[in-house]
Order: sequence, then C-alpha cells, then structure tokens
Amino acid sequence: MDIRELKIFRHLAESLHFGHTSRAYNLTPSTLTRTIQRLENALDEKLFFRDNRSVFLTPAGETFKKYADDVIERWAVLQHSLADDGELSGDISLYCSVTAVYSILPGILSKFREAYPAVQIKLETGDAARALTKVQNGEIDVSIAALPEKRPPRLELMKVIETPLVFITPMRFPETVIYKNKKIDWHKTPIIMAERGLSRERIDRWFSKKNVMPNIYARVAGNEGIIAMVSLGCGIGVVPRLVLEKSPLQNQIKIIAVSPQLAPFSIGVCTIKKNLMNPKIQAIWKIAQQETKT
Repeated sequence: MDIRELKIFRHLAESLHFGHTSRAYNLTPSTLTRTIQRLENALDEKLFFRDNRSVFLTPAGETFKKYADDVIERWAVLQHSLADDGELSGDISLYCSVTAVYSILPGILSKFREAYPAVQIKLETGDAARALTKVQNGEIDVSIAALPEKRPPRLELMKVIETPLVFITPMRFPETVIYKNKKIDWHKTPIIMAERGLSRERIDRWFSKKNVMPNIYARVAGNEGIIAMVSLGCGIGVVPRLVLEKSPLQNQIKIIAVSPQLAPFSIGVCTIKKNLMNPKIQAIWKIAQQETKT
C-alpha cells in the first residue's frame, strides 16, 4: 500500500460513497473497487460493508482509518523535515466560495505567498455549503466556511468575520412579493431556497417557527445562484449580506426586513485537527490568526 491508496481509503471512509470518492480522485468505479480490494487483501480483513443502498466501515475499517490518518499526517511532516533547505514546499489545497476569494482570502494568501513562495496553492471554488464536508472527507486541506452552531469534534475552526443573513427581493419585479393585509404572504410568495448548508437549516427553522409551509420555487446550490434567480424575479431568497455586497447584481436586489431576524453567519477557516501537524497548514493557520487580529 502507498500514501495515495491510504488517502483514497480515507476519503471513502469519510464520504461512504464510491461515486464521490471516484470523482474526487479521478478514478473509474472499477479502479476504486480494485484499490480497496488490494488494501483488504493486504490486511486479510474486510474494510467496508456495502449493499445496494449504503456503505459503512467494518470494525477493521474503523481501526485501519485511524492508522491511515496517522500515516498520512506523519508523511507530510516527514516530507518537510527531509527538505534540503528547510523551506516549506509541496502543495496545499483550499476550498471556498467565489465571495470568499474576493473578501477573505486575499490578505491571507498574499502574506502566505510572500513568506512561502515554494508552496503551490491549489484553490477550488464552489458552493460554500460543501466546504466543511470537503475538509471532513479529506478532499482538501483548508476551507473557508460558515461555522456550524455545534463544533464537529474532528475539526479545528477559527472565526474570521461575522455577517448578517438577509432576505432579498428583486428591484425590477416588485410583483414577486405577494402581500396579504399589508404583510408578506409567505404561503404564496415564491422562495428560492439553498439546497443544503447552514442557511438552509436556519430558514427551515424560521418557517417552522412561523408554522408556514413555504412556496418553494427552486432549490439552488450556491449563494451566487440564489442572487441571480432573485434578480430575475423568480422569488425571494436568503443569503449572507457579505455575498450580496460582493455580487455584481447587488444593485438589482433589495434587502427586506423580517421578524424575527435570522441569526448572523460566522465565517471562518476550517481544517481537521490532525492537519495542524502539517507544517504548511500550521503556517497558513498562523497567518489567518494574524489577519483575524488586525
């Protein structure tokens, strides 16, 4: 077995989804299956139970995952310690939304690049709601994410900024909002809903407290997509104000007051606790801490 096989196994142990792991490592399903079979043959133990609906670790798989985590982190430390000149090198992977690239990362990455020019930064952007999952699955090293209300036990989180979560409507299509007795009729006004993530959880709770079954027009991945659909008059949406302020469509959007207000978003830097053994991740973590204090 080699480090790549261990990383593939760790990803599958976190995702428990052969399709997700195949795509993350650009493998065919059959290649992924053979990789896992090689590990099982080497250990003479079955690592996963698998049926038509689910995948989960066997007791041997749980034990082997702890081993894989430890070896992968020690390998990263060893690579650094064996560097001839002691300079940090290799690569570090980051995941965040496009908004975070514009608003949060510039200060952190500019200082990191200046201090550690030999480290290659691999930046992936996408739906912010996937940021924590991608860290937990071992797909990336560090993410910028909305911090959960309850800290997951394996994650290290650092708050960077707080932003309100706001309801938005289109400027050009006032008829999108349907009123009843001068109040928004939440049963009839179309809603653009996030597919997943913290904002989805909060708006679900908000409607539940109002005892309202919302009229969902669409479920969208990514705050930028919600803003685009709202600007077209498709419905009302909910996004962090920080995202709206960085959007090229902000002049086509209006924030509306609601009661009660949604709890604000805390946005921060996230990684698996064991990742902090890696000198490259230690370095970017310290720079993020310094940026947070300034």
